[in-house]
Amino acid sequence: MKRILDFFWPLVGLVAVVWSVRLLYQKLAAEAATDAIVRRLLAEGSLWSHIKVIASVIGRKLSVIPPEAYLFAAISTLVAYAALAWYDRIALIHLRRERNISWMYVSMCSFVTYALSHNIGATVFSGGMVRYRAYTAKGLTATEVAILVALCSFTFAFGTILMFGIVLMSEPQILEPLQTLSPYFAVSRGMAVGIGGALLAFCALYTLGAWMQFRPLRVRGFELVYPRMPVVIRQYLAGPLELIGAAGIIYFALPAEGNPGFPIVLGAFLLSFSAGLLSQVPGGVGVMEAVFLAVMPTIPATSVFAALLVWRLFYLIIPLAMSIPVILFFERSQLGRATRDIAPPPGGAH
Repeated sequence: MKRILDFFWPLVGLVAVVWSVRLLYQKLAAEAATDAIVRRLLAEGSLWSHIKVIASVIGRKLSVIPPEAYLFAAISTLVAYAALAWYDRIALIHLRRERNISWMYVSMCSFVTYALSHNIGATVFSGGMVRYRAYTAKGLTATEVAILVALCSFTFAFGTILMFGIVLMSEPQILEPLQTLSPYFAVSRGMAVGIGGALLAFCALYTLGAWMQFRPLRVRGFELVYPRMPVVIRQYLAGPLELIGAAGIIYFALPAEGNPGFPIVLGAFLLSFSAGLLSQVPGGVGVMEAVFLAVMPTIPATSVFAALLVWRLFYLIIPLAMSIPVILFFERSQLGRATRDIAPPPGGAH
């Protein structure tokens, strides 16, 4: 069975590569096909003509953004993905398994994990598959990988709760424009402040539980253990850092005229990206546009669309394209190792 699995997983990796290439093309085509004329062009012709049309449309959309905005957006992307790698490192520290697993290995594993899960959706499944392959190769058990995935997800959720609480406390009016999208956002500024305070209170309670080492919470035989304080302190830094970096891509790509400021951009990003993750819509397509257009009526819709396109390119599409050769290299090395394991030793019996 082990030998079968040694060959099965590289096949899964190859399928993931093919799926990723197809998904990459579909996402680029969807971005270009927002125009009716382009949609008609993509309905006919060859694949090569489609690629030329898509490249032309996206190029025109991006040409209006100044070069310095791309520089700052690229730096923000690096910050975001460095923080995501920190998520994995924090989980390994919690498991006391960080030794003998280099930062480079963790970074590459994290990068591929989030490049796939952000684009494909079903974050726990797609992210869990990559991490299982990578970390079991380093000696972690399936249970340890499951805990690592859960803690990474919680670190993201904790950062979102913390930052959204701060945004609501400082910018409670951010929910008012969203009433046009859903009546659930029809809350007063006082209630928004109260919600923000409740979110920060949750963070404080979690911190207190870790500091005082409250007894584990048991749910149907599953035990939730509070992390040690050094782990919690790192979560306080890594979670917000990733969100600030991701939102910074959009902030720098927006025009200066009419820009409502970084706290509002961050709040809109938290609302729209979290809603996209909950709905399992890859890249939050449609959700992000609706939220940002409602929150930022002073910025032209074309500029908002261009900024979100930059975000999708830097945060989703380019990482997805870069992850494909990494998957191929890893699975090729694993397949080579499996082949060597079953090969007879030199001079052995035939």
